[in-house]
Amino acid sequence: MAGAAHCSLQVKRLLLDPKFEGYKLSLEPLACYQLGLDAAVAEVQLRDDQYTLDHMRAYGMYNYLHLDSWYQDNVYYVDQFGRVMNLAVTLDTALQKPREVFRLPTDLMAYDNRLCASIHFSSSSWVTLSDGTGRLYLIKSGKRGNSASEKWEIVFNEELGSPFIIAHSVSFLKCDTHTVAVLLLRVEKDELDTKGSGFHITLEWITIAEISKEGEHRYEIFKRRVLQGKSVPHYAAIEPSGDGLMIVSYKPFKFLQDEDDKSEENDDVEVKNEKKDPLYYWQQTEDDLTITVHIPQDITKDDIKVCFSPDNICVTLKDQPPLMEGKLYSSVDHESCTWIIREDKSLEISLIKKNEGPRWPELIIGDTRGEFIMDSSQCSEISESLMHLTSEVMNPNPEKEKPPCNAQELEECDAFLEDSASLCRFDGDTLKVTHVINLGSNQYLFSVVVDPREMPCFCLRHDVDALLWQPHCDQPENMWEHIATFNALGYVQASKQDKKFMACAPDYSYAALCECLRRVFIYRQPAPLSTVLYNRKEGRQVGQVAKQLVATLESNDPILGFQATSERLFVLTTKTLFLIKVNSGN
Repeated sequence: MAGAAHCSLQVKRLLLDPKFEGYKLSLEPLACYQLGLDAAVAEVQLRDDQYTLDHMRAYGMYNYLHLDSWYQDNVYYVDQFGRVMNLAVTLDTALQKPREVFRLPTDLMAYDNRLCASIHFSSSSWVTLSDGTGRLYLIKSGKRGNSASEKWEIVFNEELGSPFIIAHSVSFLKCDTHTVAVLLLRVEKDELDTKGSGFHITLEWITIAEISKEGEHRYEIFKRRVLQGKSVPHYAAIEPSGDGLMIVSYKPFKFLQDEDDKSEENDDVEVKNEKKDPLYYWQQTEDDLTITVHIPQDITKDDIKVCFSPDNICVTLKDQPPLMEGKLYSSVDHESCTWIIREDKSLEISLIKKNEGPRWPELIIGDTRGEFIMDSSQCSEISESLMHLTSEVMNPNPEKEKPPCNAQELEECDAFLEDSASLCRFDGDTLKVTHVINLGSNQYLFSVVVDPREMPCFCLRHDVDALLWQPHCDQPENMWEHIATFNALGYVQASKQDKKFMACAPDYSYAALCECLRRVFIYRQPAPLSTVLYNRKEGRQVGQVAKQLVATLESNDPILGFQATSERLFVLTTKTLFLIKVNSGN
Protein backbone atom coordinates (compact mmCIF):
# COMPACT_ATOMS: atom_id res chain seq x y z
CA MET A 1 0.00 0.00 0.00
CA ALA A 2 2.96 2.27 -0.55
CA GLY A 3 1.86 5.58 -1.99
CA ALA A 4 -1.70 5.26 -0.71
CA ALA A 5 -3.21 8.19 1.16
CA HIS A 6 -3.88 7.19 4.77
CA CYS A 7 -7.23 8.74 5.64
CA SER A 8 -9.60 8.82 8.58
CA LEU A 9 -13.37 8.92 8.94
CA GLN A 10 -14.63 12.33 10.07
CA VAL A 11 -17.55 11.99 12.49
CA LYS A 12 -20.19 14.75 12.42
CA ARG A 13 -20.73 15.62 16.06
CA LEU A 14 -24.13 17.14 15.32
CA LEU A 15 -25.35 13.65 14.39
CA LEU A 16 -24.35 12.23 17.79
CA ASP A 17 -26.60 12.27 20.84
CA PRO A 18 -24.53 12.14 24.05
CA LYS A 19 -27.73 12.31 26.15
CA PHE A 20 -29.38 9.27 24.56
CA GLU A 21 -31.07 7.32 27.35
CA GLY A 22 -31.65 3.99 25.64
CA TYR A 23 -34.53 2.18 23.97
CA LYS A 24 -37.89 1.69 25.65
CA LEU A 25 -39.59 -1.60 24.90
CA SER A 26 -42.89 -0.88 23.18
CA LEU A 27 -45.73 -3.40 23.24
CA GLU A 28 -47.62 -1.76 20.41
CA PRO A 29 -48.68 -4.42 17.87
CA LEU A 30 -46.93 -4.58 14.50
CA ALA A 31 -48.98 -5.49 11.46
CA CYS A 32 -47.44 -8.67 10.04
CA TYR A 33 -48.54 -10.24 6.76
CA GLN A 34 -47.37 -13.54 5.32
CA LEU A 35 -47.41 -15.09 1.87
CA GLY A 36 -46.97 -18.80 1.29
CA LEU A 37 -44.55 -19.60 -1.54
CA ASP A 38 -45.54 -21.88 -4.43
CA ALA A 39 -42.09 -23.50 -4.28
CA ALA A 40 -39.35 -23.43 -1.67
CA VAL A 41 -36.44 -21.02 -1.90
CA ALA A 42 -33.40 -22.45 -3.77
CA GLU A 43 -31.33 -22.78 -0.61
CA VAL A 44 -27.91 -24.44 -0.99
CA GLN A 45 -26.44 -26.13 2.08
CA LEU A 46 -22.70 -26.02 2.70
CA ARG A 47 -20.88 -29.15 1.55
CA ASP A 48 -18.42 -31.12 3.68
CA ASP A 49 -15.48 -29.48 1.90
CA GLN A 50 -16.84 -25.99 2.65
CA TYR A 51 -15.89 -26.02 6.31
CA THR A 52 -14.08 -22.72 6.93
CA LEU A 53 -15.37 -19.52 8.48
CA ASP A 54 -14.98 -17.85 5.09
CA HIS A 55 -17.33 -20.41 3.49
CA MET A 56 -19.87 -19.70 6.21
CA ARG A 57 -19.59 -15.94 5.74
CA ALA A 58 -19.74 -16.03 1.95
CA TYR A 59 -22.30 -18.77 1.39
CA GLY A 60 -23.77 -19.96 4.71
CA MET A 61 -24.89 -16.46 5.76
CA TYR A 62 -26.01 -15.47 2.26
CA ASN A 63 -29.08 -13.21 2.03
CA TYR A 64 -31.47 -14.99 -0.38
CA LEU A 65 -33.85 -12.01 -0.55
CA HIS A 66 -32.84 -9.23 -2.95
CA LEU A 67 -34.16 -5.68 -2.62
CA ASP A 68 -34.52 -3.65 -5.82
CA SER A 69 -33.55 -0.18 -4.57
CA TRP A 70 -34.52 1.41 -7.90
CA TYR A 71 -38.21 0.70 -7.21
CA GLN A 72 -39.97 1.08 -3.89
CA ASP A 73 -40.85 -2.07 -1.91
CA ASN A 74 -39.78 -4.45 -4.65
CA VAL A 75 -38.10 -7.75 -3.66
CA TYR A 76 -36.92 -10.85 -5.54
CA TYR A 77 -35.80 -14.40 -4.72
CA VAL A 78 -34.95 -17.56 -6.70
CA ASP A 79 -36.96 -20.74 -6.02
CA GLN A 80 -35.90 -24.37 -6.36
CA PHE A 81 -37.22 -24.54 -9.92
CA GLY A 82 -34.80 -21.79 -11.01
CA ARG A 83 -37.56 -19.19 -11.26
CA VAL A 84 -36.81 -15.56 -10.33
CA MET A 85 -39.86 -14.54 -8.29
CA ASN A 86 -40.90 -10.95 -7.60
CA LEU A 87 -43.15 -9.30 -5.04
CA ALA A 88 -44.00 -5.63 -5.58
CA VAL A 89 -46.02 -4.11 -2.75
CA THR A 90 -48.38 -1.20 -3.20
CA LEU A 91 -50.97 -2.00 -0.53
CA ASP A 92 -50.40 -4.37 2.40
CA THR A 93 -54.02 -5.39 2.58
CA ALA A 94 -54.12 -6.38 -1.10
CA LEU A 95 -50.99 -8.48 -1.49
CA GLN A 96 -50.53 -10.50 -4.65
CA LYS A 97 -48.72 -13.83 -4.80
CA PRO A 98 -45.05 -13.59 -5.90
CA ARG A 99 -44.90 -13.74 -9.70
CA GLU A 100 -42.32 -15.28 -12.02
CA VAL A 101 -40.32 -12.76 -14.04
CA PHE A 102 -37.55 -15.01 -15.35
CA ARG A 103 -36.55 -18.66 -15.44
CA LEU A 104 -32.93 -19.80 -15.45
CA PRO A 105 -32.15 -21.97 -18.50
CA THR A 106 -30.06 -24.39 -16.38
CA ASP A 107 -31.50 -27.18 -14.26
CA LEU A 108 -30.13 -26.22 -10.84
CA MET A 109 -30.76 -29.63 -9.32
CA ALA A 110 -28.43 -31.28 -11.87
CA TYR A 111 -25.34 -29.60 -10.34
CA ASP A 112 -23.82 -31.03 -7.17
CA ASN A 113 -21.19 -28.36 -6.59
CA ARG A 114 -23.29 -25.29 -7.29
CA LEU A 115 -23.57 -22.23 -5.06
CA CYS A 116 -26.67 -20.19 -4.33
CA ALA A 117 -28.09 -18.19 -7.25
CA SER A 118 -27.39 -14.46 -6.88
CA ILE A 119 -28.92 -11.28 -8.30
CA HIS A 120 -27.80 -7.67 -8.42
CA PHE A 121 -29.70 -4.73 -9.90
CA SER A 122 -27.14 -2.71 -11.84
CA SER A 123 -29.57 0.05 -12.87
CA SER A 124 -33.29 0.72 -13.26
CA SER A 125 -33.37 -1.49 -16.37
CA TRP A 126 -30.32 -3.80 -16.14
CA VAL A 127 -29.81 -6.89 -13.97
CA THR A 128 -26.84 -9.22 -13.42
CA LEU A 129 -27.69 -12.80 -12.49
CA SER A 130 -25.71 -15.91 -11.57
CA ASP A 131 -27.17 -19.40 -11.46
CA GLY A 132 -24.50 -20.57 -8.99
CA THR A 133 -22.83 -22.94 -11.48
CA GLY A 134 -20.27 -20.46 -12.84
CA ARG A 135 -22.42 -18.83 -15.53
CA LEU A 136 -23.09 -15.09 -15.59
CA TYR A 137 -26.17 -13.54 -17.22
CA LEU A 138 -26.59 -9.89 -18.19
CA ILE A 139 -30.28 -9.12 -18.51
CA LYS A 140 -32.18 -6.15 -19.91
CA SER A 141 -35.30 -6.03 -17.77
CA GLY A 142 -37.16 -2.89 -18.77
CA LYS A 143 -38.99 -1.06 -16.01
CA ARG A 144 -39.28 -3.50 -13.12
CA GLY A 145 -42.01 -3.98 -10.56
CA ASN A 146 -44.66 -3.45 -13.22
CA SER A 147 -45.96 -6.57 -14.97
CA ALA A 148 -46.94 -4.59 -18.07
CA SER A 149 -43.49 -3.29 -19.04
CA GLU A 150 -41.20 -5.76 -17.26
CA LYS A 151 -39.65 -8.32 -19.59
CA TRP A 152 -36.31 -9.93 -18.75
CA GLU A 153 -34.21 -10.52 -21.86
CA ILE A 154 -30.75 -12.16 -21.86
CA VAL A 155 -28.22 -10.05 -23.80
CA PHE A 156 -25.10 -11.81 -22.54
CA ASN A 157 -24.37 -15.14 -20.87
CA GLU A 158 -21.04 -16.89 -20.50
CA GLU A 159 -19.36 -19.60 -18.44
CA LEU A 160 -16.71 -17.88 -16.30
CA GLY A 161 -14.99 -20.77 -14.57
CA SER A 162 -15.63 -22.03 -11.06
CA PRO A 163 -18.94 -21.13 -9.32
CA PHE A 164 -19.27 -17.63 -7.83
CA ILE A 165 -21.75 -15.24 -6.28
CA ILE A 166 -22.28 -11.67 -7.47
CA ALA A 167 -21.02 -9.20 -4.88
CA HIS A 168 -21.92 -6.00 -6.76
CA SER A 169 -22.53 -4.54 -10.22
CA VAL A 170 -22.99 -1.14 -11.85
CA SER A 171 -24.22 0.08 -15.25
CA PHE A 172 -22.75 3.21 -16.84
CA LEU A 173 -21.79 4.91 -20.10
CA LYS A 174 -18.08 4.96 -20.95
CA CYS A 175 -17.16 6.96 -24.06
CA ASP A 176 -20.81 6.72 -25.18
CA THR A 177 -20.66 2.93 -24.86
CA HIS A 178 -23.00 1.12 -22.49
CA THR A 179 -20.88 -0.82 -19.98
CA VAL A 180 -21.66 -3.07 -17.02
CA ALA A 181 -19.04 -3.84 -14.37
CA VAL A 182 -19.57 -6.90 -12.14
CA LEU A 183 -17.76 -8.13 -9.05
CA LEU A 184 -17.68 -11.91 -8.58
CA LEU A 185 -16.78 -13.55 -5.25
CA ARG A 186 -15.19 -17.00 -4.92
CA VAL A 187 -13.67 -19.02 -2.07
CA GLU A 188 -11.04 -21.18 -3.74
CA LYS A 189 -8.68 -23.94 -2.68
CA ASP A 190 -5.12 -22.69 -2.13
CA GLU A 191 -2.58 -25.51 -2.52
CA LEU A 192 0.27 -23.24 -1.38
CA ASP A 193 -1.42 -22.40 1.93
CA THR A 194 -0.22 -25.17 4.23
CA LYS A 195 -0.42 -23.29 7.53
CA GLY A 196 -3.73 -21.43 7.17
CA SER A 197 -7.23 -22.55 6.21
CA GLY A 198 -6.08 -23.91 2.85
CA PHE A 199 -8.35 -21.47 0.95
CA HIS A 200 -8.10 -17.96 -0.45
CA ILE A 201 -10.72 -15.43 -1.57
CA THR A 202 -10.86 -14.00 -5.07
CA LEU A 203 -12.81 -10.99 -6.30
CA GLU A 204 -13.00 -10.95 -10.09
CA TRP A 205 -13.81 -7.55 -11.55
CA ILE A 206 -15.35 -8.07 -14.98
CA THR A 207 -16.25 -5.29 -17.43
CA ILE A 208 -18.82 -6.10 -20.12
CA ALA A 209 -19.30 -3.58 -22.94
CA GLU A 210 -21.66 -3.22 -25.89
CA ILE A 211 -19.89 -3.56 -29.22
CA SER A 212 -21.15 -3.06 -32.74
CA LYS A 213 -19.92 -5.33 -35.52
CA GLU A 214 -21.37 -5.30 -39.03
CA GLY A 215 -24.48 -3.49 -37.83
CA GLU A 216 -25.07 -6.05 -35.07
CA HIS A 217 -25.02 -4.99 -31.43
CA ARG A 218 -23.89 -7.45 -28.80
CA TYR A 219 -22.17 -7.53 -25.40
CA GLU A 220 -18.72 -8.97 -24.80
CA ILE A 221 -16.24 -9.10 -21.93
CA PHE A 222 -13.94 -6.11 -22.29
CA LYS A 223 -11.67 -6.60 -19.27
CA ARG A 224 -11.07 -9.14 -16.47
CA ARG A 225 -9.07 -8.35 -13.33
CA VAL A 226 -8.64 -10.49 -10.22
CA LEU A 227 -7.97 -9.49 -6.62
CA GLN A 228 -6.91 -12.04 -4.04
CA GLY A 229 -7.11 -11.99 -0.25
CA LYS A 230 -7.31 -14.27 2.77
CA SER A 231 -10.69 -13.23 4.22
CA VAL A 232 -14.17 -12.71 2.79
CA PRO A 233 -14.72 -8.95 2.41
CA HIS A 234 -17.35 -7.36 4.63
CA TYR A 235 -18.06 -4.86 1.86
CA ALA A 236 -17.03 -4.71 -1.79
CA ALA A 237 -18.49 -2.27 -4.31
CA ILE A 238 -17.61 -0.76 -7.68
CA GLU A 239 -17.84 3.02 -8.09
CA PRO A 240 -20.81 4.24 -10.20
CA SER A 241 -18.39 5.44 -12.90
CA GLY A 242 -16.59 2.09 -12.98
CA ASP A 243 -13.25 3.82 -12.27
CA GLY A 244 -12.53 2.32 -8.87
CA LEU A 245 -13.37 -0.22 -6.24
CA MET A 246 -13.81 -0.06 -2.46
CA ILE A 247 -13.28 -3.01 -0.13
CA VAL A 248 -13.70 -3.40 3.63
CA SER A 249 -11.91 -6.54 4.79
CA TYR A 250 -10.02 -7.98 7.72
CA LYS A 251 -7.07 -9.09 5.59
CA PRO A 252 -5.83 -7.03 2.62
CA PHE A 253 -6.60 -7.72 -1.03
CA LYS A 254 -4.24 -7.16 -3.92
CA PHE A 255 -4.51 -7.51 -7.69
CA LEU A 256 -2.96 -10.55 -9.34
CA GLN A 257 -0.70 -9.18 -12.08
CA ASP A 258 0.28 -10.50 -15.49
CA GLU A 259 3.71 -12.09 -15.93
CA ASP A 260 5.04 -8.96 -17.70
CA ASP A 261 3.91 -6.75 -14.83
CA LYS A 262 5.43 -9.18 -12.33
CA SER A 263 8.83 -9.13 -14.05
CA GLU A 264 8.80 -5.32 -14.10
CA GLU A 265 7.84 -5.26 -10.43
CA ASN A 266 10.60 -7.77 -9.59
CA ASP A 267 13.12 -5.53 -11.38
CA ASP A 268 11.92 -2.59 -9.29
CA VAL A 269 12.24 -4.65 -6.12
CA GLU A 270 15.77 -5.70 -7.04
CA VAL A 271 16.76 -2.07 -7.63
CA LYS A 272 15.25 -1.11 -4.28
CA ASN A 273 17.05 -3.95 -2.55
CA GLU A 274 20.34 -2.81 -4.06
CA LYS A 275 19.71 0.66 -2.72
CA LYS A 276 18.92 -0.73 0.72
CA ASP A 277 22.36 -2.37 1.22
CA PRO A 278 23.66 -0.96 4.52
CA LEU A 279 25.95 2.05 4.22
CA TYR A 280 27.63 1.12 7.52
CA TYR A 281 27.57 -1.52 10.25
CA TRP A 282 27.76 -0.80 13.95
CA GLN A 283 28.20 -2.68 17.21
CA GLN A 284 28.09 -1.62 20.84
CA THR A 285 29.10 -2.65 24.35
CA GLU A 286 28.23 -0.98 27.62
CA ASP A 287 31.21 1.36 27.17
CA ASP A 288 31.70 2.05 23.47
CA LEU A 289 30.42 1.78 19.89
CA THR A 290 32.26 0.58 16.79
CA ILE A 291 31.26 1.71 13.29
CA THR A 292 32.55 0.04 10.12
CA VAL A 293 32.22 1.82 6.76
CA HIS A 294 33.38 0.30 3.44
CA ILE A 295 35.29 2.87 1.37
CA PRO A 296 36.52 2.88 -2.25
CA GLN A 297 39.96 1.38 -2.96
CA ASP A 298 41.48 4.68 -4.14
CA ILE A 299 40.65 6.55 -0.92
CA THR A 300 43.66 7.34 1.28
CA LYS A 301 43.91 8.52 4.85
CA ASP A 302 44.33 12.11 3.69
CA ASP A 303 40.99 11.93 1.80
CA ILE A 304 39.04 11.10 4.97
CA LYS A 305 37.74 13.67 7.39
CA VAL A 306 35.92 12.60 10.58
CA CYS A 307 34.57 15.30 12.90
CA PHE A 308 33.47 14.40 16.45
CA SER A 309 31.41 16.52 18.81
CA PRO A 310 29.61 15.54 22.05
CA ASP A 311 26.31 14.88 20.20
CA ASN A 312 27.19 14.75 16.48
CA ILE A 313 29.36 12.95 13.96
CA CYS A 314 30.32 13.86 10.38
CA VAL A 315 32.30 11.67 7.94
CA THR A 316 33.35 12.97 4.50
CA LEU A 317 35.47 11.46 1.71
CA LYS A 318 37.51 13.87 -0.42
CA ASP A 319 35.34 16.83 -1.47
CA GLN A 320 32.12 14.80 -1.65
CA PRO A 321 28.98 15.48 0.41
CA PRO A 322 29.09 13.96 3.92
CA LEU A 323 28.93 10.17 3.87
CA MET A 324 27.55 10.09 7.43
CA GLU A 325 26.24 13.09 9.30
CA GLY A 326 23.75 13.68 12.07
CA LYS A 327 22.88 13.82 15.73
CA LEU A 328 23.93 10.81 17.78
CA TYR A 329 21.36 8.96 19.89
CA SER A 330 23.24 9.95 23.07
CA SER A 331 26.34 11.88 24.09
CA VAL A 332 29.90 10.63 23.58
CA ASP A 333 33.32 11.58 24.96
CA HIS A 334 34.33 13.22 21.68
CA GLU A 335 37.94 13.80 22.75
CA SER A 336 38.45 10.03 23.22
CA CYS A 337 36.84 9.00 19.91
CA THR A 338 39.20 7.65 17.20
CA TRP A 339 39.23 6.23 13.68
CA ILE A 340 41.56 4.01 11.61
CA ILE A 341 41.73 2.44 8.14
CA ARG A 342 41.85 -1.35 8.36
CA GLU A 343 43.66 -3.69 5.98
CA ASP A 344 40.43 -4.64 4.16
CA LYS A 345 39.99 -1.01 3.10
CA SER A 346 37.27 -0.26 5.62
CA LEU A 347 37.01 2.74 7.90
CA GLU A 348 36.59 1.81 11.58
CA ILE A 349 35.33 4.49 13.95
CA SER A 350 35.34 4.06 17.75
CA LEU A 351 32.97 6.15 19.90
CA ILE A 352 33.21 6.22 23.69
CA LYS A 353 29.85 6.52 25.46
CA LYS A 354 29.58 9.34 27.96
CA ASN A 355 27.00 7.39 29.98
CA GLU A 356 28.04 3.77 30.36
CA GLY A 357 25.44 0.98 30.38
CA PRO A 358 22.27 1.88 28.42
CA ARG A 359 22.00 0.32 24.95
CA TRP A 360 21.41 2.63 22.00
CA PRO A 361 18.44 1.62 19.81
CA GLU A 362 19.95 3.61 16.92
CA LEU A 363 23.25 5.26 16.12
CA ILE A 364 22.31 8.47 14.29
CA ILE A 365 18.78 9.67 14.98
CA GLY A 366 16.53 9.04 11.95
CA ASP A 367 19.30 7.41 9.85
CA THR A 368 18.13 3.99 8.61
CA ARG A 369 21.11 3.35 6.30
CA GLY A 370 23.08 1.45 8.93
CA GLU A 371 22.73 -2.09 10.26
CA PHE A 372 23.25 -3.06 13.89
CA ILE A 373 25.20 -6.29 14.48
CA MET A 374 24.68 -8.04 17.80
CA ASP A 375 27.22 -10.58 19.05
CA SER A 376 26.21 -13.94 20.56
CA SER A 377 26.92 -12.93 24.17
CA GLN A 378 24.55 -9.98 23.87
CA CYS A 379 21.85 -12.22 22.36
CA SER A 380 22.01 -14.69 25.24
CA GLU A 381 22.03 -11.84 27.78
CA ILE A 382 18.83 -10.36 26.29
CA SER A 383 17.18 -13.80 26.14
CA GLU A 384 17.88 -14.38 29.84
CA SER A 385 16.50 -10.97 30.77
CA LEU A 386 13.23 -11.77 28.96
CA MET A 387 12.95 -15.39 30.13
CA HIS A 388 10.51 -14.54 32.93
CA LEU A 389 7.98 -13.24 30.40
CA THR A 390 7.64 -16.57 28.57
CA SER A 391 7.01 -20.09 29.76
CA GLU A 392 5.59 -23.35 28.54
CA VAL A 393 3.46 -23.68 31.69
CA MET A 394 0.65 -21.36 32.76
CA ASN A 395 2.29 -20.20 36.01
CA PRO A 396 5.84 -21.55 36.46
CA ASN A 397 6.38 -19.77 39.78
CA PRO A 398 3.11 -19.59 41.78
CA GLU A 399 4.83 -17.98 44.77
CA LYS A 400 5.51 -14.82 42.75
CA GLU A 401 3.32 -11.83 43.64
CA LYS A 402 2.39 -11.11 40.01
CA PRO A 403 2.06 -14.31 38.00
CA PRO A 404 1.90 -14.18 34.18
CA CYS A 405 -1.41 -13.39 32.50
CA ASN A 406 -3.79 -16.34 32.56
CA ALA A 407 -5.87 -16.61 29.37
CA GLN A 408 -8.66 -18.24 31.39
CA GLU A 409 -9.13 -14.98 33.30
CA LEU A 410 -10.00 -13.04 30.14
CA GLU A 411 -13.65 -12.08 29.81
CA GLU A 412 -15.69 -12.56 26.67
CA CYS A 413 -15.49 -8.85 25.80
CA ASP A 414 -11.67 -9.12 25.73
CA ALA A 415 -11.73 -11.61 22.87
CA PHE A 416 -11.63 -10.34 19.29
CA LEU A 417 -12.31 -12.61 16.34
CA GLU A 418 -10.45 -10.15 14.16
CA ASP A 419 -7.81 -7.62 15.12
CA SER A 420 -8.96 -4.82 12.85
CA ALA A 421 -10.36 -4.33 9.37
CA SER A 422 -9.27 -1.81 6.76
CA LEU A 423 -11.12 0.15 4.08
CA CYS A 424 -9.23 0.41 0.79
CA ARG A 425 -10.00 2.22 -2.44
CA PHE A 426 -8.41 0.69 -5.57
CA ASP A 427 -7.89 2.59 -8.83
CA GLY A 428 -9.23 0.70 -11.85
CA ASP A 429 -6.43 1.80 -14.19
CA THR A 430 -3.31 1.48 -12.05
CA LEU A 431 -4.76 -1.36 -9.90
CA LYS A 432 -3.09 0.33 -6.92
CA VAL A 433 -4.53 1.33 -3.55
CA THR A 434 -5.13 5.09 -3.57
CA HIS A 435 -6.80 5.53 -0.16
CA VAL A 436 -6.70 3.39 2.97
CA ILE A 437 -8.37 3.67 6.36
CA ASN A 438 -7.50 1.46 9.31
CA LEU A 439 -10.88 0.86 10.95
CA GLY A 440 -9.34 -0.35 14.20
CA SER A 441 -12.07 -1.23 16.67
CA ASN A 442 -14.82 0.19 14.43
CA GLN A 443 -16.59 -3.11 13.81
CA TYR A 444 -18.37 -3.51 10.47
CA LEU A 445 -22.11 -4.11 10.97
CA PHE A 446 -23.99 -4.02 7.63
CA SER A 447 -24.44 -2.20 4.31
CA VAL A 448 -27.50 -0.49 2.85
CA VAL A 449 -28.37 1.29 -0.39
CA VAL A 450 -29.70 4.76 0.43
CA ASP A 451 -29.49 6.12 -3.11
CA PRO A 452 -29.13 3.50 -5.89
CA ARG A 453 -27.20 6.00 -8.02
CA GLU A 454 -24.51 6.15 -5.31
CA MET A 455 -22.34 3.42 -3.81
CA PRO A 456 -23.87 1.34 -1.00
CA CYS A 457 -23.46 2.84 2.47
CA PHE A 458 -21.76 0.86 5.23
CA CYS A 459 -22.49 0.95 8.94
CA LEU A 460 -19.67 0.78 11.51
CA ARG A 461 -19.69 0.57 15.26
CA HIS A 462 -18.21 3.65 16.96
CA ASP A 463 -18.06 3.10 20.70
CA VAL A 464 -21.68 2.18 21.57
CA ASP A 465 -23.29 3.81 18.51
CA ALA A 466 -23.63 2.63 14.93
CA LEU A 467 -22.65 5.23 12.31
CA LEU A 468 -23.72 5.12 8.67
CA TRP A 469 -21.16 6.21 6.04
CA GLN A 470 -21.86 7.17 2.42
CA PRO A 471 -18.90 6.84 0.01
CA HIS A 472 -18.45 9.70 -2.50
CA CYS A 473 -15.89 8.57 -5.06
CA ASP A 474 -16.10 11.94 -6.86
CA GLN A 475 -15.11 13.89 -3.72
CA PRO A 476 -11.48 13.01 -2.84
CA GLU A 477 -11.48 15.44 0.09
CA ASN A 478 -14.70 14.01 1.56
CA MET A 479 -14.73 10.48 0.22
CA TRP A 480 -16.71 9.03 3.15
CA GLU A 481 -19.52 11.10 4.67
CA HIS A 482 -21.15 10.41 8.03
CA ILE A 483 -24.87 10.63 7.15
CA ALA A 484 -26.75 9.04 10.07
CA THR A 485 -26.37 7.62 13.57
CA PHE A 486 -28.24 4.78 15.24
CA ASN A 487 -27.82 5.49 18.93
CA ALA A 488 -26.46 2.64 21.07
CA LEU A 489 -27.06 0.13 18.25
CA GLY A 490 -23.42 -0.96 18.32
CA TYR A 491 -23.83 -1.93 21.96
CA VAL A 492 -27.29 -3.46 21.53
CA GLN A 493 -26.40 -5.70 18.58
CA ALA A 494 -23.39 -7.09 20.45
CA SER A 495 -25.78 -8.67 22.97
CA LYS A 496 -27.73 -10.53 20.26
CA GLN A 497 -25.75 -13.76 20.09
CA ASP A 498 -28.08 -15.38 17.55
CA LYS A 499 -28.31 -12.46 15.11
CA LYS A 500 -28.12 -13.35 11.43
CA PHE A 501 -28.90 -10.23 9.39
CA MET A 502 -28.91 -6.48 10.09
CA ALA A 503 -30.49 -3.70 8.01
CA CYS A 504 -31.84 -0.17 8.25
CA ALA A 505 -34.41 1.93 6.45
CA PRO A 506 -33.04 4.04 3.57
CA ASP A 507 -34.51 7.11 5.32
CA TYR A 508 -32.69 6.13 8.58
CA SER A 509 -36.02 6.00 10.50
CA TYR A 510 -35.19 2.64 12.06
CA ALA A 511 -32.65 -0.17 12.18
CA ALA A 512 -33.50 -3.83 12.50
CA LEU A 513 -31.89 -7.20 13.04
CA CYS A 514 -33.18 -10.75 12.93
CA GLU A 515 -32.10 -13.96 14.59
CA CYS A 516 -31.68 -17.27 12.80
CA LEU A 517 -35.21 -18.25 13.82
CA ARG A 518 -38.46 -16.38 14.34
CA ARG A 519 -37.49 -13.15 16.16
CA VAL A 520 -37.04 -9.70 14.61
CA PHE A 521 -35.89 -6.65 16.62
CA ILE A 522 -36.68 -3.11 15.47
CA TYR A 523 -35.03 0.03 16.86
CA ARG A 524 -36.73 3.29 15.99
CA GLN A 525 -35.05 6.68 16.03
CA PRO A 526 -36.08 8.97 18.93
CA ALA A 527 -39.48 10.57 18.28
CA PRO A 528 -41.47 13.30 20.12
CA LEU A 529 -44.05 12.11 22.66
CA SER A 530 -47.76 12.77 22.41
CA THR A 531 -48.07 12.64 26.22
CA VAL A 532 -46.04 14.16 29.07
CA LEU A 533 -43.31 11.90 30.49
CA TYR A 534 -40.91 12.68 33.34
CA ASN A 535 -37.54 11.22 34.26
CA ARG A 536 -38.07 10.26 37.91
CA LYS A 537 -34.39 10.28 38.87
CA GLU A 538 -33.66 13.73 37.46
CA GLY A 539 -37.15 15.21 37.82
CA ARG A 540 -37.22 16.57 34.29
CA GLN A 541 -39.59 16.20 31.39
CA VAL A 542 -38.54 13.82 28.61
CA GLY A 543 -39.03 15.29 25.16
CA GLN A 544 -38.62 12.20 22.99
CA VAL A 545 -38.24 8.43 23.29
CA ALA A 546 -36.60 5.78 21.12
CA LYS A 547 -38.67 2.61 20.93
CA GLN A 548 -37.64 -1.02 20.57
CA LEU A 549 -40.19 -3.37 19.03
CA VAL A 550 -40.07 -7.15 18.77
CA ALA A 551 -41.86 -9.26 16.17
CA THR A 552 -42.13 -13.05 16.38
CA LEU A 553 -42.75 -14.87 13.12
CA GLU A 554 -45.23 -17.72 12.95
CA SER A 555 -42.73 -20.09 11.41
CA ASN A 556 -40.14 -22.58 12.61
CA ASP A 557 -38.21 -22.45 9.33
CA PRO A 558 -34.83 -20.68 9.38
CA ILE A 559 -34.69 -17.09 8.15
CA LEU A 560 -32.97 -16.99 4.76
CA GLY A 561 -33.46 -13.36 3.69
CA PHE A 562 -33.96 -9.97 5.34
CA GLN A 563 -34.50 -6.55 3.72
CA ALA A 564 -35.69 -3.16 4.99
CA THR A 565 -37.48 -0.31 3.20
CA SER A 566 -38.70 2.96 4.65
CA GLU A 567 -42.13 1.48 5.41
CA ARG A 568 -41.70 -2.23 5.97
CA LEU A 569 -39.44 -5.19 6.63
CA PHE A 570 -39.35 -8.25 4.36
CA VAL A 571 -38.37 -11.55 5.95
CA LEU A 572 -37.90 -14.70 3.86
CA THR A 573 -38.00 -18.24 5.21
CA THR A 574 -37.86 -21.50 3.25
CA LYS A 575 -41.57 -21.48 2.37
CA THR A 576 -42.95 -18.11 3.48
CA LEU A 577 -42.41 -14.40 2.81
CA PHE A 578 -43.32 -12.15 5.77
CA LEU A 579 -44.01 -8.40 5.60
CA ILE A 580 -43.79 -6.37 8.80
CA LYS A 581 -45.28 -2.88 8.64
CA VAL A 582 -42.90 -0.62 10.57
CA ASN A 583 -43.87 2.89 9.40
CA SER A 584 -47.07 4.13 7.83
CA GLY A 585 -46.74 5.66 4.36
CA ASN A 586 -46.76 9.40 3.82
